Amino acid sequence: MGKINREDMLELTRRMTFKRNCFSRIAGAYIDEEGYVDGTFNTHFLKLPPSEQTANLALAKAIPFSETNVNLKEYQFTQDAKKPGELWQLLMGLKACELKNDALLDVFYEYVSEHYPSDKPYAIYLFFGSYDVPLKASDKEQMWESEEVYQFLICTIGKTYGDYEVDSPEYGFLFPAFRERSGDEHWINIFHSAAKDTQEPLFDGRLL
Repeated sequence: MGKINREDMLELTRRMTFKRNCFSRIAGAYIDEEGYVDGTFNTHFLKLPPSEQTANLALAKAIPFSETNVNLKEYQFTQDAKKPGELWQLLMGLKACELKNDALLDVFYEYVSEHYPSDKPYAIYLFFGSYDVPLKASDKEQMWESEEVYQFLICTIGKTYGDYEVDSPEYGFLFPAFRERSGDEHWINIFHSAAKDTQEPLFDGRLL
């Protein structure tokens, strides 16, 4: 397990506002109480009405904005976790296609529905974002030049109620992890709303 730098996470969340939105795509699935997919969606983020953009930004932001090293923790993938057919490979594929491959998304939804423990309806939301990481001068002031383009996925899982209304996330992740102001595909940041919850339903046995 690694140690998350709170400032790195805050840097990301500053790009998760309506005016400074870093997300280009959102996709998701609704899972019924029996664990079956009840519906899916996949759209360009900016095609959503402003009210929906704002609500979804709040969901995504809840992951990196949570209390670091308490609710949000950093883990390294094992070597076995990166073998063909493993979840890591699926996440890499979803990031590479920028959530535009519905077949890969369906595989991910099915995986979650088989492994996530819930006897109530819930929603899986996936966000694809890009952040031009600016260089920092020696005095830590940001410079205009971009150091790298950090492309990432945020996943949120939360209970649903009413007509597909989504509650606050109870589980989620940021992949690849944002470490030392750079993306690292060998690591992942995992969120639990319950700080003491050490259960890893999606990554069991795949993390260090």
